Amino acid sequence: MTSTTSAAVVSVGTRTVTRAEVEDFLYREAQLLDEWRLDEWFTMFEADGRMEVPTTDWAGWDATTAGYFVCDDYDLIRARVKRLKSRKAHAENPHSRTHRMVSNVILLEAGAETVWISANFLIHRYRDNGAYTYVGRYEHVLKVDDDGLRFRVRRAIPVMESMDPGARLSFIL
Repeated sequence: MTSTTSAAVVSVGTRTVTRAEVEDFLYREAQLLDEWRLDEWFTMFEADGRMEVPTTDWAGWDATTAGYFVCDDYDLIRARVKRLKSRKAHAENPHSRTHRMVSNVILLEAGAETVWISANFLIHRYRDNGAYTYVGRYEHVLKVDDDGLRFRVRRAIPVMESMDPGARLSFIL
């Protein structure tokens, strides 16, 4: 990380990244997840990418010392996608209907090849005649290159104090 900003444009190496580009990236991700196009979603990660979903009491703890709902490296993300698409994912067969909304996208810091961003999310989930709402914020590190943006770290932080009893989080991506 070389600079801190809340600008609409940052320089990453020799490339310029705009908030609009990051917003398009996040909107595209939301669309792919809502349409259950998981293989395409998986391509949004770089080869060393990781995905984290800390617990609701998270206070910035490292994944090696605190509880996380999800703490997947690239291979585990691939395995999760494969499992969710199979009939072995009983809790998601058929998969939940979801509708994601992303807002408040902020470019935080730019590095030599990455940009750190934050955003808010709201996920409406419909399953078993029930409707559930999940609220949180994203803290992502995006790899920037000439081909576009990729997740280096994708962190979705639930901001709710608790989850509904028995709420299955098998869809969480």
